[in-house]
Amino acid sequence: MDNRIITDITNYIFVSDKPQKADIIFLPGGSFPEIPERAAKLYHDGYAPLLLPSGGVSVKSGKFNGVKSKTDIYNKEYKTDCEFYTDVLLKNSIPRDSIICEDKSGHTRDNAFLSRKTIDENGFTIKKAMICCKSFHARRCLMLYQLAFPEAEISVAPVDCYGITRDNWYTQEYGIDRVLGELARCGNQFVGDIKEYLKYQK
Repeated sequence: MDNRIITDITNYIFVSDKPQKADIIFLPGGSFPEIPERAAKLYHDGYAPLLLPSGGVSVKSGKFNGVKSKTDIYNKEYKTDCEFYTDVLLKNSIPRDSIICEDKSGHTRDNAFLSRKTIDENGFTIKKAMICCKSFHARRCLMLYQLAFPEAEISVAPVDCYGITRDNWYTQEYGIDRVLGELARCGNQFVGDIKEYLKYQK
């Protein structure tokens, strides 16, 4: 679409990097198996030796929100996002000892900072990382994980979910609401964070 506003929003929100070798793949919580499936493929392709699925229960519902696709394959009674993602990883031949779990977080900020806490408690040093997440969630995930791991180089390996892509989000009301909601959160959720982040960069 030849529209500067749409193009600028798209390029900002839909972060996507060419996969490169990393120390770990972060998976902020969710209900789509396609995200941990992509992370598993990246693992098997040699991009990272560790995966960290993160997520407890929804802050809004107080429970795991349910599997959104492929329920014939992933059909257990999952209690947390982390338990669901871990099951997907295991069913995609990821060794249990390559998975580090964080199952307390209820939103994206917690995903990032409780993942940091989990990494520190396990004595790992992260210099390079990848994030596997929903494509329209990519910018906010990247910003939060950069705040949690300011010393690390972080890239994004996104997955399209809910039928929302960088090419069609503006053609459907649901896509517009999701993407513009993310755009707003990328501002109002970071008041106070940026100054602290810039201090670390000096």
